[in-house]
Amino acid sequence: MAFNGTLASADLFGGNSITWDHQSLGSGTSELPTASSESRAGLDLEDARASSSLGPGHNRDQDYFKVEILLFVAALSLGFKLYNRRVPRQGILHKATSFLSTMALLTSISLLLTSALLPSGASGHNGEPAVPVKSLQTASTTIREVPQFTVPASADFGKNVKPNIEDSLAVDPQVVCPGYSASNVQNTKNGFTADLDLAGPTCNVYGNDVEQLSLLVEFQANERVHLQIEPRYISKENATWFQIPEVLVPKPQNNPLCEEHDSDFVVSWSNDPTFYFTVKRKVTGDTLFTTEGSVLVYEDQFIEFVSPLPKNYNLYGLGEVIHGFRLGNNLTRTLFAADVGNDIDYNIYGSHPVYLDTRYFTADESGQLTYAPYADDKAARYTSYTHGVYLRNAHPQEVLLREPGITWRTIGGSIDLYFYSGPRAEDVTTKYQESAVGLPAMQQYWTLGYHQCRWGYTSWQHLQEVIDNFAKFDIPLETVWADIDYMKKYRDFENDPQLWNYTEGKEFMNKLHKNHQHWVPIVDSAIYAPNPEDENDRYPTYERGLEADVFVKNPDGSIYYGAVWPGYTVFPDWVGAVLGEAGTIDWWMDEIARWRKNITFDGIWIDMSEVASFCVGSCGTGNLTLNPAHPPFHLPGEPGNLVLRYPEGFEKTNRTEATSATMAIITQSYGTAATAVPTVATATATEKEVYRTKPTLGARNINWPPYAINNYHGDIAVHALSPNATHNGGYVDYDFHNLYGHQILNATYQALLKVQKGVRPFIIGRSTFAGSGKWAGHWGGDNESLWAFLYFSIPQALSFSLFGFPMFGVDTCGFNGNTNYELCSRWMQLSAFFPFYRNHNAIGAISQEPYVWSSVIDATKSAMAIRYALLPYIYTLMTQASLTGSTVMRALAWEFPNEPWLADADRQFMLGDSILVTPCLEQGAETVDGVFPGVGEGGEVWYDWYTHAKVSVGVTQGQNVTIEAKLGHIPVYVRGGKVVPTQEPGMTTTESRMNPWGLLVGLDGSGWAEGRLYLDDGVSLRPEEVSWVSFTASNNFLKVVPLGNYPDANPLRNATVMGLEHDPKQVWLNGEVLDQTHWSYDAGRCVLDLFELKDKFPGGAWIHGWEITWE
Repeated sequence: MAFNGTLASADLFGGNSITWDHQSLGSGTSELPTASSESRAGLDLEDARASSSLGPGHNRDQDYFKVEILLFVAALSLGFKLYNRRVPRQGILHKATSFLSTMALLTSISLLLTSALLPSGASGHNGEPAVPVKSLQTASTTIREVPQFTVPASADFGKNVKPNIEDSLAVDPQVVCPGYSASNVQNTKNGFTADLDLAGPTCNVYGNDVEQLSLLVEFQANERVHLQIEPRYISKENATWFQIPEVLVPKPQNNPLCEEHDSDFVVSWSNDPTFYFTVKRKVTGDTLFTTEGSVLVYEDQFIEFVSPLPKNYNLYGLGEVIHGFRLGNNLTRTLFAADVGNDIDYNIYGSHPVYLDTRYFTADESGQLTYAPYADDKAARYTSYTHGVYLRNAHPQEVLLREPGITWRTIGGSIDLYFYSGPRAEDVTTKYQESAVGLPAMQQYWTLGYHQCRWGYTSWQHLQEVIDNFAKFDIPLETVWADIDYMKKYRDFENDPQLWNYTEGKEFMNKLHKNHQHWVPIVDSAIYAPNPEDENDRYPTYERGLEADVFVKNPDGSIYYGAVWPGYTVFPDWVGAVLGEAGTIDWWMDEIARWRKNITFDGIWIDMSEVASFCVGSCGTGNLTLNPAHPPFHLPGEPGNLVLRYPEGFEKTNRTEATSATMAIITQSYGTAATAVPTVATATATEKEVYRTKPTLGARNINWPPYAINNYHGDIAVHALSPNATHNGGYVDYDFHNLYGHQILNATYQALLKVQKGVRPFIIGRSTFAGSGKWAGHWGGDNESLWAFLYFSIPQALSFSLFGFPMFGVDTCGFNGNTNYELCSRWMQLSAFFPFYRNHNAIGAISQEPYVWSSVIDATKSAMAIRYALLPYIYTLMTQASLTGSTVMRALAWEFPNEPWLADADRQFMLGDSILVTPCLEQGAETVDGVFPGVGEGGEVWYDWYTHAKVSVGVTQGQNVTIEAKLGHIPVYVRGGKVVPTQEPGMTTTESRMNPWGLLVGLDGSGWAEGRLYLDDGVSLRPEEVSWVSFTASNNFLKVVPLGNYPDANPLRNATVMGLEHDPKQVWLNGEVLDQTHWSYDAGRCVLDLFELKDKFPGGAWIHGWEITWE
């Protein structure tokens, strides 16, 4: 829950627009959530229900929102960039003032007039509001009383460092450093080694040159080669400067049977003019990576190696980042875990130093391949090859994508590269997971249901009201979540004794579990340090942690005290638990076990795990008597930080009125003396001086490294543990920062194995590293209620598929800011096709549960009906991902690798290999453009999910087709050649699993289809009863072959065969004639429907094999 509203500087209301539909003012057409008079969060006037429909006891006089509207304008013009952050971003306001003021002006008159003119007796869209007023109130009134002491904002200010990439005084190491020379080359069974020595005088540009290095090349498997460069002499004292302990991040291992001649790669080297290495693909001769033409720079705090890339390259990965799926030029990817929101192009929560590189070629008559940088000729035939590159390095780093190639810079660690040959993207991702990071955690079946959360659910009673409203409107609900509201003064492992007490919680959980629903609470990564002068402030979790010596320390051995939600806090020492003697993991497991005895949660949500601290250094040292303390910023909904922003398009129908409000807004924002929009201040001689450091001979400067990475927060100590924070065993956080979130997920996984024996742990984590997916899923973090982030959710999901996280989702409808019915309708439908499906938003914003708006109810039910029908298919995909490393959400370019026009397609995606999703992502649109991949010469056939009719007839290869997508409809298609198992949807996954089965068969151009289904109990870590069911179909049969022992007793109700060109005259089931009351054929759609078959499968659809035939 890092608060950060930063977008591109011109993106107020995210892309220059805010929408207000005039229809919302017409009687009988408005669809609006209410906002209570107490919330002071404003009213989305596009969506607002008339006050007359709010129910008995409502004070209409307080619902004109004049005060809220004025505050809306002031908050927008003064602080959009700061509006919803948990830590203020330095230096933004003076840059954005002019633009923010102008944009705010464009909205005021419409808002002011509407607040005055909205008729008190106007009817809502459907008369009565969807839910009672109490349930729709925003949560600002639930914020706890502000403590007496507030951590000063200045506590989170660091040095004014400037990223080297932006510093005109920065030295280019390629100009001043000499490179290395290789010697003593020795062949090994599966590669070679060499010594590398500095080829000239030391440059010591951003650290101390390491003058003697070792090179290791290993052909580890046919499809994988390892290239490592590290210091020749490493001692115990400096080992972690350069090496990641394998106990934290395992190294891929050699296949003892692999030798160099078996490899897909050729690796060469030269000393002309200095050492460089080259990695080529053997079958094509294509150079995949080479440092030729550059010098290798290797210092104790700076490593740089450079490789050219082909023109118009296609790179993917290098996360975590909010960006289009395909990475382009002029992009700097910083890998440094940071507690921020979803800031475009900046470093955010996780660190994944891996990328895929896809290249397209044409072939002449002899088969000679030619690279095609602009492969846009739809009549040409292309062949693609994809390879992967993984740098096993956890230190802070940058990857610069600039013409003519890629520059990798890291401020520690070593060059520990792994190349994967592919040649398909799916080959790279599976081998990467199998060899390097581990296969994804298998999820419980219920986790694929719908999850509802928000920061601002105030009590067990409030949660129950939410659950009841889902039931009232017949919207499936699987899991409710609790943010930090449930905690006693924001402390881990303790519930608020009044509103979230354990007695009431037990009753709540019993009722919830009886209804086959679930509860997941948040657990933050810092532990409150109680006030030593207040006996009532004692905190046993902290006391037991002190006794077990589990907390990170200062260099002098004292406890490191930072600041997070409860005030001054300590931080569990995960590195010291593994490398030293800290008892952190056992303590963590014990605390979770103790807590679960009080409340039987079903999973854990790990947050703030980068790890975040709201101050620089050990700011709590000597200040614990001030605890509990308020964070050094306003929480959303508090005065000065009202949540009043709405999605793009809000101003489109109100330009005239908005222009008239210019002077009023300036006066409101800047005082009565203001007469014009203030200008943006320019830099002057008094601007704060940039802080730069130089290397220190024989030592590292870890607090302010000489090379300043392009970190969102600037100084790497800001809003994080200080680099010199010390772990048990003497290890410093500088060397392990990016692994904090990784290791807390490991510990939490072990804890849940202990408290839920034999059950698959369910964990969603925020900060991740390469390999975290083997313990947890991931959500996309604190996104924005903006149309831009509806789109960004797709490339973010596809990237995490690449990283090995099939269990991924985003905060549906947006976290920061207010959503509206149109955006939420589209988002609820899009997220229905993400494996992790959760709606979550911030305190102080309007409610955004799907039952708030009637149109969102309809859109949600429509999409959920598809999702829940597809649960068996999705669960099968998740199982295959866990077993083999395959992906669940897939880029079109992965499934159709020889269509280069799909290289940057990230507005559509595949769910597995059978389902194509083409969402509408633009405000106000009623159509969407999409491609049907594989058509034309590829021969692919596509069927509409809703009508079962062929939709790809007449579509040419790569053609953009305009598809109808009115609000409430998401286009979904079934791929020919696939059999998709379905199950009738229920209100929970348990209910769904007890319903009859169905089969959706899409024949391909040759009249063939196949598919698979996996069955188990959906819970067990190692299920004893499992079944795999195989499906095959053709123009005259549908055949089922089960294998296994899972006792599913649900019958088959129906099957649909799409693309059947001829009219069946007779149908048989296992050789017996099937009465025509059980089947029909539609010649216009070429669809055979088989229905009401339940009685034909009394023991269950998959107990025995069977065959339906027709002629």
